[in-house]
Amino acid sequence: MPKQKALIFLLISLLLSGITIWAAVRWVNHQISSRVTHQSVKVVVAAIPIQAGESIRPGLLKTMDWPSNEPIVGGYSDIGPLSERVAITPFSIGEPILESHLAPQGSRAGLSSLIASGMRAISVHVNDVAGVAGFALPGNFVDVLVAFQDDQNHMVSKIVLQNVRVLAVAQDVTLKEDVKAKVVNAVTLEVTPDQAEALDLAKSVGTVSLVLRNQVDKNQVVTPGARKYELLGAAPAIPKPTPAPVSHRVGRVPAVSSGVEIIRGTSHANAVPQ
Repeated sequence: MPKQKALIFLLISLLLSGITIWAAVRWVNHQISSRVTHQSVKVVVAAIPIQAGESIRPGLLKTMDWPSNEPIVGGYSDIGPLSERVAITPFSIGEPILESHLAPQGSRAGLSSLIASGMRAISVHVNDVAGVAGFALPGNFVDVLVAFQDDQNHMVSKIVLQNVRVLAVAQDVTLKEDVKAKVVNAVTLEVTPDQAEALDLAKSVGTVSLVLRNQVDKNQVVTPGARKYELLGAAPAIPKPTPAPVSHRVGRVPAVSSGVEIIRGTSHANAVPQ
């Protein structure tokens, strides 16, 4: 009998403990839910991936709750003002839409909306043997080289521009996840006005190539350039001097004697004509 009473008390204790734990969990969940509901704000995020240069439409966006104690600087709470804005950087699903990642109001979708203020876009012809054709993608950074002949007719390769952003590849301004390397006809670069002048001159004096950089490498390097005779380990060819043209000295012309020379034996005399 005492054992039965002890077993009953044990079962009652377990039941009461389970009820207490269940009530406590429900109360805690209710408090957390109530706190989140009252301390959250609406934030506009991307409903599907948005590519750089793409015009934003309402179907591309959605709103979600965001903790009010972690505000998003430059974010939006309403989808309406974002209609027809243009993205200048890609957005992933669920990523908040920020003003700093949008082109100015009135910008049209396309390449022009991706060009930063004060910068210019210039295209460079590339092929399967010119640098990193097929591997330079929109958003990558490259260095620009030019191969040319110097004043001594020596072949020289020199870096003329560094850390230049690629805006478009073969008229494609978007970077897709499943993109594969392929040979293209042209790469469009974002440059300053001074760099645009230098690149235009480089295209006219030699062959332009691209060198792909690491995305986080911003260091500028100074190189003397590579020359053909250094590459082959030979001494530079010394150009032969061009012979100077024969110049006639201006002076008195020796007088030509108009007399007759008479030779008699070992002596001679000049006879002056009458």
